[in-house]
Amino acid sequence: MTVPPPLPGTPGPPSPGDRPGPGHQPRTVGPDPARPRQLVPGVPSANDREMVQVTEQTRTYPCANCGDALVYDPTIGKLRSPSCGSTYPILLDTTKVLQPHPLGPTMNALYAQARSVAQVQVVDREVVCQNCGGHTLFSGTLTATRCPYCNTPIQRTDVQVAPARIPIDGILPLRVGDEQARHNIEAWVNSRWFAPREFKKYRVLGSFSSVYLSYYSYDAEVSTDYSGARGMHRTRRDRDGNIETYTDWWPVSGRVHDSIRQLAESANTGLDSARVRELEPWPAEQAVTYTPEFVAGHLARTYDGDAAQVFEAQARPRIEGIIENTVRRDIGGDEQRVTRMNPVYQSIDFLYLLMPVWLLTVTFAGKPFQVFVNGVTGEVQGQRPWSAIKIASAIIAGLLLIGIAVYLYMQVRGG
Repeated sequence: MTVPPPLPGTPGPPSPGDRPGPGHQPRTVGPDPARPRQLVPGVPSANDREMVQVTEQTRTYPCANCGDALVYDPTIGKLRSPSCGSTYPILLDTTKVLQPHPLGPTMNALYAQARSVAQVQVVDREVVCQNCGGHTLFSGTLTATRCPYCNTPIQRTDVQVAPARIPIDGILPLRVGDEQARHNIEAWVNSRWFAPREFKKYRVLGSFSSVYLSYYSYDAEVSTDYSGARGMHRTRRDRDGNIETYTDWWPVSGRVHDSIRQLAESANTGLDSARVRELEPWPAEQAVTYTPEFVAGHLARTYDGDAAQVFEAQARPRIEGIIENTVRRDIGGDEQRVTRMNPVYQSIDFLYLLMPVWLLTVTFAGKPFQVFVNGVTGEVQGQRPWSAIKIASAIIAGLLLIGIAVYLYMQVRGG
């Protein structure tokens, strides 16, 4: 991990997260700590059943009944053995509360730690499957996968808890099962009228998998001084008696305040970022404290960009767009001109969450196309190729209809 320079301690007075603003309360996500909730009460946590391979730094969950590796089944919310069907509940640690971290101090401390300890390089790593002995490759930021030989789910344990890496705070458990995800994608693909017929054969052409992606959920308190102008539409008659509209402008200035809550930003690269964003909204308030059992049997990726990098590249521009909308509402009138905005952040906090998607990748005409399903809501977004033949046929059909309509019109007039 390349260590960036320290973040400025004061993105705006006061330093982010050093002194909570008036009325600021820690965000609680997941079970209410006042009312501890177990997914299934009275049963030992699946943590007691995990098997950690120390030499390989991997984790699996063998079934106590048949020995096969357990997988998390989103349709029942439990670990399940694909072989014998035995199920095991997942218990949440209700003593933990998802407490957002102040961005500046947290990342500065992390950067300082990175300079003083040996860093874990998030690079390709080959491990030996403890079930069949086959070699499994963890590529890039992948931290959970399956053995290509025996299909055993395997998780890396050397990344998420490594020094100088941001630990996972919480997870949105996968809720959309394989069958439902395929149904949603099939409906989406079939609704693409101008997609090539071959593209619709995605079952053969495409790879389909469930994967937990890394996200940061940001909270921010920000005040903004602004200057601009308010425009009011007026009407008048010109010298020829025609009514015309004009705009009167008045200079305005003021201050607005925005409270940003649960702004989710993806921390992974190599994906169609526009389509991933269209999977929103994410119900981040439903996140629970991280437990790796939810990842069993599914892919997972650690972050490519840290919380500060993602905030500057993705979150800050979105927040500034939100601020501009607030400023325009404050200016009022029929039109607004914004000539100056000076946002000052009182606090910036974040949580590191894993959020689930189903990903279909279809290679068509030598080009990859990605289709995503929100693993919680079932929303589908994706890329698709266009069939030149279908488009040309539609244009020709449209021209023929226009020609027929003109011919009939001329016949009626001539008659």
